[in-house]
Amino acid sequence: MTHVVVAGAGLAGVACAHELGRKGVDVTLVDRNDYHQFQPLLYQVATSQLPAEDVARPLASIFEHLPTVRVVRADIGKLDFRGRSLVVPGETITGDHLVVAAGATANFFGTPGAEEFSFPLYSVADAERLRHHVRDLLAQANDPLDIVIVGGGPTGVETAGAFAELFRALRTMNHPGGRGQAWLINHGKALLAPFSDKSHEYAHDKLVEHGAKVCLGIGVQAVDADGVTLSDGSRISSRTVVWAGGEAAAPVTATCEVAPGHGGRIDVLADLTVPTFDAVYAVGDVANIPDADGKTLPQLGSVAQQAGAWAAHNILRADEGKPTKPFVYRDKGIMAMIGRGAAVAEVGAHRHQVEGPLAFAAWLGVHAALLSGAHSKVDAFLSWAWDYFDADHSAIVECHGDPKRIAWGDDVKPTL
Repeated sequence: MTHVVVAGAGLAGVACAHELGRKGVDVTLVDRNDYHQFQPLLYQVATSQLPAEDVARPLASIFEHLPTVRVVRADIGKLDFRGRSLVVPGETITGDHLVVAAGATANFFGTPGAEEFSFPLYSVADAERLRHHVRDLLAQANDPLDIVIVGGGPTGVETAGAFAELFRALRTMNHPGGRGQAWLINHGKALLAPFSDKSHEYAHDKLVEHGAKVCLGIGVQAVDADGVTLSDGSRISSRTVVWAGGEAAAPVTATCEVAPGHGGRIDVLADLTVPTFDAVYAVGDVANIPDADGKTLPQLGSVAQQAGAWAAHNILRADEGKPTKPFVYRDKGIMAMIGRGAAVAEVGAHRHQVEGPLAFAAWLGVHAALLSGAHSKVDAFLSWAWDYFDADHSAIVECHGDPKRIAWGDDVKPTL
């Protein structure tokens, strides 16, 4: 029987393993965690809108009815493309096909102090660390309370909007933490760079309306324990710097036998295979995936999930002696939530722009589709999300309790 080794249990890895498992293919899925984390909602964990366990689904639950999928919890020390294998402590796991879906990590671009003193948002552990840090900061209510978010992409914008709303809500409660402010620093001249000019303006105006301070066209020169130094020499005092300034491929990709492409990622052919290596695929944020025109697709959850499933289909075709097919991405659009009642989306081939509740509905639809690969009860997510859109819970959580849970109904809990 064909054996496929999948490195990484993110959106791409889980989609690939799930498709193969449905066809009865023998799969070994390797990840350092025993859960699948839903990265697009990590900022919700960091800002106390969701508990960590609601964005971390146990892999045992996802593959409960797919007995040919074996999950190995281990750190991957090395990738061997020639041998179609990977190395974990005490074992080398070899397959007929190797799928690399190891994901991404923060790219600090060599900024002094950034790796040591800032908070990236690429894992559940990152989000929990930030949440506990902010809670402790607000409990002490000692200045500086300001939070600096670096990077004006969707993660930065969504995180800045959530923290701006938190501070505004704390002010209405006369909580001393309300003295704090959210700052968004972006080296580029516009927020949400891939979006239209109209969306750039909408995102900027909504963030300012929520109380955020937005600085465009300026970079971060250095980060330290007391704040950030900007490229114009000015300083912002802060004990909380959130790094959303870019991403690079997971470090394990440096162990494979190919020269890294842009962002340290693995360049792949149209069918998602790695050039010159038979039966080796790279998908998700670890790969530079070309579109039909040869341009690299963005690092989006929908790209990762679709590419993972496509790699599985190509593996099945190859095993049947059929030629593999070039990956065709079905574009769901681009979108960002900027806070309650404020979202922007650009959908369709001509990127039709919508705002507010209609954009939130588009955001919700895409995220529900992404979750469907890991959660059977997507309706629970929809119920929680509309409640989130209408009402603010984060300030109450920071002062009195725990985030409102999504009613997934899982018996198995992730090990966080």
